[in-house]
Amino acid sequence: MPAPGPRQRGQSCPCPGVRTRLPVLRWLPRYSLAWLQLDLIAGLTVGLTVVPQALAYAEVAGLPLQYGLYSSFMGCFVYCILGTAKDVTLGPTAIMSLLVSSYAFHEPVYAILLAFLSGCIQLAMGLLHLGFLLDFISSPVIKGFTSAASITISFNQVKNILGLQGIPRQFFLQVYETLRRIGETRAGDAVLGLACLAALAGLRAMKSRLPRAARAEPLAARVSYLIVWTSATARNALVVLFAGLVAYSFQVMGSQPFMLTGSIPRGLPAFRLPRFSMAAPNGTVTFQSMVEDMGVGLAVVPLMGLLETIAIAKAFASQNDYRIDPNQELLAMGFANVLGSFVSSYPITGSFGRTAVNAQSGVCTPAGGLVTGALVLLSLAYLTSLFYYIPKAALAAVIISAVVPMFDAGIFRTLWRVKRLDLVPLCVTFLLCFWEVQYGIVAGVLVSGILLLYSIARPPIKVSEGDVLLVQPGSSLHFPAIECLQDAVCSRALAGASPPRSVILDCCHISSIDYTVVVGLAELLQELRKHGLSLAFCSLQDPVLQVLLSADLEGFQHFPSREEAERCGGAEPGGGGAAPFASTSQSSLLPAGLIQ
Repeated sequence: MPAPGPRQRGQSCPCPGVRTRLPVLRWLPRYSLAWLQLDLIAGLTVGLTVVPQALAYAEVAGLPLQYGLYSSFMGCFVYCILGTAKDVTLGPTAIMSLLVSSYAFHEPVYAILLAFLSGCIQLAMGLLHLGFLLDFISSPVIKGFTSAASITISFNQVKNILGLQGIPRQFFLQVYETLRRIGETRAGDAVLGLACLAALAGLRAMKSRLPRAARAEPLAARVSYLIVWTSATARNALVVLFAGLVAYSFQVMGSQPFMLTGSIPRGLPAFRLPRFSMAAPNGTVTFQSMVEDMGVGLAVVPLMGLLETIAIAKAFASQNDYRIDPNQELLAMGFANVLGSFVSSYPITGSFGRTAVNAQSGVCTPAGGLVTGALVLLSLAYLTSLFYYIPKAALAAVIISAVVPMFDAGIFRTLWRVKRLDLVPLCVTFLLCFWEVQYGIVAGVLVSGILLLYSIARPPIKVSEGDVLLVQPGSSLHFPAIECLQDAVCSRALAGASPPRSVILDCCHISSIDYTVVVGLAELLQELRKHGLSLAFCSLQDPVLQVLLSADLEGFQHFPSREEAERCGGAEPGGGGAAPFASTSQSSLLPAGLIQ
């Protein structure tokens, strides 16, 4: 049976308002036993992936490891009710953990408050339909950030692979101290860490090359395929389990060559409001001070979380032929973070790796997340004592294996070939993220914005010489561009080296103009009229034509097509030919001093 998404095309919707806000009502009435079976398998498979990753990502965030588990279940439950993509799984990720490390200062109180405030911002964006703001974060900025994050997160784990302690978290100091103290490497941690990395890489490669077993094949072949596929998919859990057994064996024999995770508090987190102040040695840190400390993180964290989730949801919705509602995704993310903060979660987002596992496992509905969340709760309730023996080198290997594929070396070559100017925001973001993540992202967005504004201020303008001067702007005209257009027209039409010529402005590519552009066109009409020349407009789109007619420009004349304008010679004064549509009243748009 095909696995339909929670929102199918053409589905009837007797209560559109309720079903829009509660997508669970679209698929729950049709839920079947066959779907339950597939959702159970997918949920268990993702659960075996999320538990070891949650412990590892808490290390990246600089928080006690239990906070990774606290952050891994609420999103599953909330998204089941409010999410519109059947494949997406919410929880801690490498990128979000890195951002939390930068803005929460390794303090759980800050991290939980950051989750609450990020959720509130995401909820507000969803209610106000502000999802379009994510479009201002360009692909080169995202690629630069994720590639830099891949390197910084990976190198941050080298200390655990080598068994080094006391390494600073700032990237450049980290590199220096690691290289300086490489002679202190603990052999046990290094051997185990490298072995775990090799095992994870081998299982990943095995899964990517595994041919799918056909239904016609013998039962033994299908069972073998299932065993290999499950082992490769749950490779994180298998590697961590194996490493823990090795560490436990050494502990029983009376020696311990590995750095261990240590004790993790057993039990579920209390359900309570996040703390809005924090006790400190020199007094109390107030809510206002905490917000000021987090600073730009209150914009970066919710935006990056939304961007990651919606990008993943769109990718898998397209792949599996269903549709998502971006504004509903904002609401789902907001509620997941707000409610997650009540159970001591730090900010969460969609996980590409776990979403891919979910989709490949054949999940039918978001109900698979219920199974994943339940498995995390069981781990918190009964298994935390076993996590004591997990070597830090094994968790470091899980993190490195997860983030290395995020580095996209090919993007540099691609942009060099496609559009070299886009290398500027890519490189700015990539390089500054090694200094501070927030500087890299903000600088990249600013550079992208400057390039965008420059293209608006200096649109392509094609000028064709002839008896009349044909000027064709390549895009819409906004106020920064009008001076550029005036210069292009006057420098050619009134050039001393050639006789003055009338001008035809081909507006076929102009879909919108603003008031400043209208004023600039009035000035241009007046300047050309001083020299006995005309300016005719052609191929005006209706919205632009309405604006210009409403402005009642003096001498305004327009033709339906370029050919008709050229036949009339630009409707030069005294020229023959068909009369254009014209407005002859004096323009009231120009300042009084400019009206001759």
